[in-house]
Amino acid sequence: PKNAGARVRMDRAAPKTRGVRAARGGRIPAETVVEASAVLNFNERDVAIVQARTGGFVERVAPLAPGDVLRQGAFIAEVLVPGWAARQYEYLALRNAGDRQLLEAARSRLRLAGMPESLIRKVETSGRTKDRIAITAPRAGVLQELGVRQGMTLGSGPTEARINGIGTDWLDVAVPEDSASGMRGDQRGEVRFVAFPGEVFEARVAALLPSLDERTRTLTVRLELPNGDARLRPGLTALARLAGGSDRTLLAVPTEAVIRTGKRAIVMLAEEGGRFR
Repeated sequence: PKNAGARVRMDRAAPKTRGVRAARGGRIPAETVVEASAVLNFNERDVAIVQARTGGFVERVAPLAPGDVLRQGAFIAEVLVPGWAARQYEYLALRNAGDRQLLEAARSRLRLAGMPESLIRKVETSGRTKDRIAITAPRAGVLQELGVRQGMTLGSGPTEARINGIGTDWLDVAVPEDSASGMRGDQRGEVRFVAFPGEVFEARVAALLPSLDERTRTLTVRLELPNGDARLRPGLTALARLAGGSDRTLLAVPTEAVIRTGKRAIVMLAEEGGRFR
């Protein structure tokens, strides 16, 4: 055949006397290995937005600034809401009158006025009006935005604070187009940081972003890293290693069997009867 290659025949004992040995080749699953550098980012799914449910006046603000780390329940600001007092007086008066139907309607009006359930229970328990509310952090994390200052007037709707959790972080890795088919959701990866030499951090693929970067011809693979001890800080430089599987298989032979001529790579195939091709 045209591409069969040249055939050689030698005595059965010749391979042994000339240091020639045979080894078995085989098919192995194809694997795509990608190594790329990236910068650690906040997990944008782990965000809490604090907004005013009703208008009022800011009376106190904690000494905070963007970048501060907050614990869950940390005090942010205290807001005076004058409109709540009249509705609470109405509710307490109906409670004393004993009309359950009117009392439930008055309680609904408190909720619609923006009063949280916890504050309504405090009014019920104490029997006293409470026209101030403390704004606290709904989750632990980094304060990204602070929109309140002492003495300002608040309307309903504007963002008072934006808090980004730090329990997990994201690492967006650019994978070349020809390696993108080997990437799978939920596969594992290894990450090394310049700040922590010698340490290997495990990560998992959280998402394969749908669009391809037209300029670099790369697919963005988003890794998610656990950060329970808060050691990892967004902005750190990292080297990620991803090994992706494939449905294809590859022919594998020992490296010492490959003869590289400079123009091509060939191997000698041992056939029956002492023949080599």
